[in-house]
Amino acid sequence: MGKSPLLWLCLSLAAIAAYTLIGPAEKTLGAYVRIVYLHGAWVWTALAAFVAAALLGLAGLLTGRRALHQWSRAVGRTGLTFWITYLPLSIWAMQTNWNGLFLAEPRFRLAVVFTLSGLLLQLGVTLLEDPAWASAANSLYAVVLFFTLSQTREVMHPASPIFGSGAWRIQLYYIGLLLLTMIAALQAARLWHKLERPALPALRRVDTVR
Repeated sequence: MGKSPLLWLCLSLAAIAAYTLIGPAEKTLGAYVRIVYLHGAWVWTALAAFVAAALLGLAGLLTGRRALHQWSRAVGRTGLTFWITYLPLSIWAMQTNWNGLFLAEPRFRLAVVFTLSGLLLQLGVTLLEDPAWASAANSLYAVVLFFTLSQTREVMHPASPIFGSGAWRIQLYYIGLLLLTMIAALQAARLWHKLERPALPALRRVDTVR
């Protein structure tokens, strides 16, 4: 897919922006529903990244392969990146479609809590040299997050508003948007992984000198 994940990430984000602008309007929310589509695809991409990071981490812990630990850390950071940027999208969706901010929304408060805990977690595993800690942390984080989501009541977040609507045109559009955000997440993971790799040869050189 080329040697520049940053370039591919920028192209993916541009494609997402263009695709969002042509999203089908909805009878009640009109064209403002497009930000709801984007916000939904964004958070599902973050959740998918957390699951992928956990699975890669478990595989790394079982096999002892350092490469899997490194990819778990990169994908975990990707999930957190999408999770953090989902918050302003959520606020934008509330402001444009419901004319105000409902910050007491249980799912929104959960998102804030797991943003802060995720940041502290990623900071902690970054300070540790052994990437196996990242695999263990990502696995635990995913389990706790999905358990908490299952126990959190929904107020402004129906379980499946798009796929339960029966509007096939909107559903097909949303699947396309979700695929684009997944592609962007893949490029973000490649970028995080690439940023980590230059430090590895430096560590080897230090060991050699010693």
